[in-house]
Amino acid sequence: REPVRFDRALEQLLGDGRSVFVEVSAHPVLSMPLTDGSAEHGGVVVGSLARNEGGIGHLLKSLGQLHTQGVAVDWMKVLGDSGDLVTDLPTYAFQREHYWTEVGSGSADAGSMGLEASAHPWLGAGTALADGEGHLFTGRLAPNAQPWLRDHAAFGTVLVPGAGILDLVLAAGREVGAGRVEELALVEPLVLEGPVRLQVVVGGVDNGRRPVSLYSRPEDAQDGWTLHASGELAEEKGESDGFDALRHWPVANAESVSLEGFYERFAARGLAYGPAFQGLTELFRDGSTAYGLVRLPEGLKADEYGVHPALLDAALHTLVGARDEAEGDQRVFLPFEWTGVELFAAGGTELRVRVDLDA
Repeated sequence: REPVRFDRALEQLLGDGRSVFVEVSAHPVLSMPLTDGSAEHGGVVVGSLARNEGGIGHLLKSLGQLHTQGVAVDWMKVLGDSGDLVTDLPTYAFQREHYWTEVGSGSADAGSMGLEASAHPWLGAGTALADGEGHLFTGRLAPNAQPWLRDHAAFGTVLVPGAGILDLVLAAGREVGAGRVEELALVEPLVLEGPVRLQVVVGGVDNGRRPVSLYSRPEDAQDGWTLHASGELAEEKGESDGFDALRHWPVANAESVSLEGFYERFAARGLAYGPAFQGLTELFRDGSTAYGLVRLPEGLKADEYGVHPALLDAALHTLVGARDEAEGDQRVFLPFEWTGVELFAAGGTELRVRVDLDA
């Protein structure tokens, strides 16, 4: 084996109009540099085999990936000797609606790229930086991949809920041993008009705390990262006092607050919350304290998150609902800062919420 000028060879191929690459090997090792190097030219990269996934099945899967990326595949030659018939689809013309799936960025084994897989569904992989202090986590959000996010819109624009950003940062913190959010400020709304790339950057420890920042940019952009949130992480304290009153429901001496027309009033103020974000089912008030019961709507999976963003967002509606009833407040409330947040259990589908109305 001798060193090769891989970048120059790739540059020459791209200059010659070659943009489709099939890595013929027992396991892909060049897919990542090929993908990065050909991104500006719309490159398509697949592998012939993969570790523990050899055989004709994986090769056919790769051909399918090429087909969905718009590469012409001669299926008659591929399937001609198998006895299978190839049917043109659709068998009738689609009327008014297009049902082609949105082409995604695909997925790959994080370990084969020198990264570690992340447990959070919005993060694909992470790695410790070479300085031995910081960590970088990368991920992707898309309306097609997370269609329920379309139910969170403010003034006609789909926004990633602040509750989702909080859960994302908590997940990154847990992976570096700093699962408590001491403070997190939302600097810029994360608008979801199309697929976006995510980066969560966690810095080194300083006086027991780690700086953390969340960035995004459109998937088809090559520069221009936007800062959406920044704050500090710390080790978990493990203290969960103050929740005894929630063990019994409804809470004693609390008065029920009607939720009739609650989400319609939200919509009238410009907050169009669809079914996925209409989780507040019961609301009570006792003086300056409000209590809410929120449930995750059917069809959403709670076990993929620390707290599902739709469930955590609905918990905040307890505050808004109580203020509506008590004061007739017509202002729009959106979270912009979190302090002292720690997670003691994960994967819940129902929450009992206490909010102290001290302002």
